[in-house]
Amino acid sequence: MKTILKNAYVVNVFTEELEKKDVVIEDAKIVGVGDYSDVPADVTADLTGKYICPGFIDGHIHIESTMLTPYEFARVCVPHGTTAVIADPHEIANVCGKDGIRYMLEKSENLPLTVYIMLPSCVPATSFDESGAVLTAEDLEEFYSHPRVLGLAEMMDYPGVIYGNESDLKKIEAAKAHGAVINGHAPLLSGRDLDKYISAGIYDDHECSSAEEAVERIRKGQMVMIRQGTAAKNLVDLLPLFEKPWSERCMLVSDDKHPADLLERGHIDDAVRIAVKRGKSPLTAIKMASFNAARYFGLKNTGAVAPGYAADLIILDDLDTVSVSSVYKNGRLVAKNGEALPFEVPSADEKLEKTVRRSFDLDYLKESDFIIACNEKRDCNIIKAFRRSIITEKGVEQLDFSKNNGIDTDRDILKIAVIERHKHTGHVGVAFINGIGLKSGAIASSVAHDSHNLIVIGTNEKDMTLAANTVIMAGGGLCAVDNGSVISNMPLPVAGIMSDADAHTCAQLNLSIKEASHKLGCPEGSEPFMRMSFISLPVIPHIKLTTFGLFDGDSFSLMPLFAD
Repeated sequence: MKTILKNAYVVNVFTEELEKKDVVIEDAKIVGVGDYSDVPADVTADLTGKYICPGFIDGHIHIESTMLTPYEFARVCVPHGTTAVIADPHEIANVCGKDGIRYMLEKSENLPLTVYIMLPSCVPATSFDESGAVLTAEDLEEFYSHPRVLGLAEMMDYPGVIYGNESDLKKIEAAKAHGAVINGHAPLLSGRDLDKYISAGIYDDHECSSAEEAVERIRKGQMVMIRQGTAAKNLVDLLPLFEKPWSERCMLVSDDKHPADLLERGHIDDAVRIAVKRGKSPLTAIKMASFNAARYFGLKNTGAVAPGYAADLIILDDLDTVSVSSVYKNGRLVAKNGEALPFEVPSADEKLEKTVRRSFDLDYLKESDFIIACNEKRDCNIIKAFRRSIITEKGVEQLDFSKNNGIDTDRDILKIAVIERHKHTGHVGVAFINGIGLKSGAIASSVAHDSHNLIVIGTNEKDMTLAANTVIMAGGGLCAVDNGSVISNMPLPVAGIMSDADAHTCAQLNLSIKEASHKLGCPEGSEPFMRMSFISLPVIPHIKLTTFGLFDGDSFSLMPLFAD
């Protein structure tokens, strides 16, 4: 079938120009861009006053972090112009191992969105984590032959790369042997250590939080992924990169996005919109949101409106608001006026379905599990969290354990615990955190990067216990508790990290649980559950909490609770 989109302004990502042209589509490909007014077609659409640009490509995302299944994720993001994502399934792999990767591959087949997969490199993220599985280079080998597998995902164990950890290097060498891309993850790494990390074959990073950090990466040959997610929002700080020559070495990514955020603000289109609103060229931003990712990941004939390229196209009403009118995938209309057109739900093997829905193996908790054996004033190492960042700082505070076992809501010092949930070890790490804002109650979640153990923050042990046990009973999820009662609950029965509800239901539950946390004292506009989920990730500086206790991200070692 031949389709002609007529009289539109075409975004040329090669020259960053606008050209008034017709676009001819046949057999899922663009076969002509020019004046085709004399050519007959099966379908003709007059797009006078509108714009055609290539479909957006998210260069780095964890679909599981949207808390949606791949089907529901596609239903939400395709109407926003996303036609491909580069997904790292290390969230579900940390819970279910190879079965988790298989599940995501099967559940993303034949969607109106191409889901490319990067194989998780760090399962677990470090040896200080307790995940549901351990994946070696040999475990990953079978997946490289899959047509949608592009390479090795973010190598978070950058000390291991720098100092020659054998397991890390074997995974890197295996990826090289397949000619695959290797993603980076090395926040704040600089100078000679960065040189060693890049020399291993790692040519991108999505953890840059300042323009200076990003420019060093670009000058040393890396691609910089400009991240605009729900927890980490780096785009505004990286706006200088939307200018030449830096823009040629950048792409736009989301990394982690919650469902309510996706429905309210959009996906990659939101990042483009923010850049345009801040005065950056929409043509440059669109190129960074499409062609740059396709070129870097070796997606041939993808990411441009040009002859021979895949007909993955977005029709925009205008460039100022990046308002998406309709979306074509392989030349077929898949979304219109903000809604995805119907498509088939992919199925997964029955055994895989059962595996991902039986991800908890721990006993119900008791208040005593959260009590620290002390009854005096002590100086304690604490975690200092910040509203707009997943980076935490180390702090030392004197806590009175004769009162509330050290909790002090007047100073916003709360108790936090991480409980191992995969292999019934009984390990519970307990510490204190500042910067969350709870005045009463507790919040708990089984979304706790990257091992996805059970994490809970509270103002008292009774509510912490109820919140944690509510999550266990649901087989995973988010929960808010106050004064002995559950005030909001969001079940996540798929590996304890994804919902089986539709996107709008999931988003409503997501908003409800967030509003509940605000009622408990967390500041309006904050994302306490998303921020809490990163407190257990030891590869993000500077101090975190694992099932073994406090972790010093600078020395890459455990640290004591008591500082005196």
